[in-house]
Amino acid sequence: MNTPRSVDTMVPVTILTGFLGAGKTTLLKRILTEYHGRRIAVIENEFGPESIDNDLLVQDRDEEIIELSNGCVCCTVRGDLMRTLSELRAKREAGELTFERVIIETTGMANPGPVCQTFFMDDDIAEYYRLDAVVTVVDAKHGMATLDAQDEAQKQVGFADRILVSKRDLVNDVDYEALRARLLKINPRAPITPVHFGEADLKSIIDISGFNLNSILDIDPDFLADDHPDAAHDHGDDCGDHCDHAHHHHHHHHNDDIGAFVFRSNKPFDPARLEEFLGGVVQVYGPDLLRYKGILYMKGINRRMLFQGVHMMMGAEPGKPWTSSEKPNTKMVFIGRKLPQEIFTRGLEQCLAG
Repeated sequence: MNTPRSVDTMVPVTILTGFLGAGKTTLLKRILTEYHGRRIAVIENEFGPESIDNDLLVQDRDEEIIELSNGCVCCTVRGDLMRTLSELRAKREAGELTFERVIIETTGMANPGPVCQTFFMDDDIAEYYRLDAVVTVVDAKHGMATLDAQDEAQKQVGFADRILVSKRDLVNDVDYEALRARLLKINPRAPITPVHFGEADLKSIIDISGFNLNSILDIDPDFLADDHPDAAHDHGDDCGDHCDHAHHHHHHHHNDDIGAFVFRSNKPFDPARLEEFLGGVVQVYGPDLLRYKGILYMKGINRRMLFQGVHMMMGAEPGKPWTSSEKPNTKMVFIGRKLPQEIFTRGLEQCLAG
């Protein structure tokens, strides 16, 4: 039986996703170049002639683990991600490989959901690796058309903890703001940053603990606050199509399958009722629920509860106590495919204590 590891000793994992041509490989090269002296295991979840780019490494088709010239480790996934992560762990523990973190670059057509779930479905992986964040790269020039045409691109945005918009210099301000407003509507919880040829602030995408389903790290206390810099009218509780047109005259309304809505309340939840309702919700809507997250005000508990889930897996952790100057309240965001907001809202309201 393995000894449980503390969060500090777990190997952090970043999932790098984005549609074909968005600039994932450019960003990955930048990370590998910048992090001199630190060893990174890179996993690609596809295998082909363009794997990570032939100019980045020399493919050794007999080896899954490839040493890169800058001291990083690269591994091409030919089988199951769990098996690959287990092998990386075994080689690290045996002293055959040295790495401090893992970056998984998904294929451009990938839904990040199954990759994220890997870190919660297997106990050995869950206790050794810590999923740090999902970073999604969106192409400013082709992003709108890609979101229109590709369901997977919407999922990539919906799962993101950080959204990086590449090729910002190729579009005008009006088109960029239209794309930004659309990204915010799909995922109001992920900061959006334009990047030029992969020149992102690496501190904003590495070791950010953005994906804290299984950690006790606190959620941003200003999470979805009305005055949060990313809070827009688009995510109001009852904001519909008319609201979108009213605030963004300069672009067409897009009927994205993936969307978000927020539930807020100043009344406490009844813990038993909430648990029963959420259990039912994930059974029915789990496959369509990408990410859900929130700060909960629970009856009989004098501290906030931090709640987060992916598809059918969810968890809650105790957060900071409510201070005497704070008015306890609940803020929850649900991101998913065609979720019935009215059913969720009505059900959550019925879970509130009288």
